[in-house]
Amino acid sequence: MEENRLEAFERMLMAVQKEYADILARMERLKAEKKVKTVTYQQLLARKMTYQNMLSLYQIYGLTEEN
Repeated sequence: MEENRLEAFERMLMAVQKEYADILARMERLKAEKKVKTVTYQQLLARKMTYQNMLSLYQIYGLTEEN
């Protein structure tokens, strides 16, 4: 049971990190196209903040490696 939880946590952490990186990349593309006032960009900004908060919590509790 404990091993399954650890594996699930690791998968979740990797998914959150990947999604955060994907969001940043999409935002950069939109920024390069000067589309920062679009609804899509604003939605990505909100998602970025959500994922950033999640990653910060992982870091606060020592669940991620320091960069």
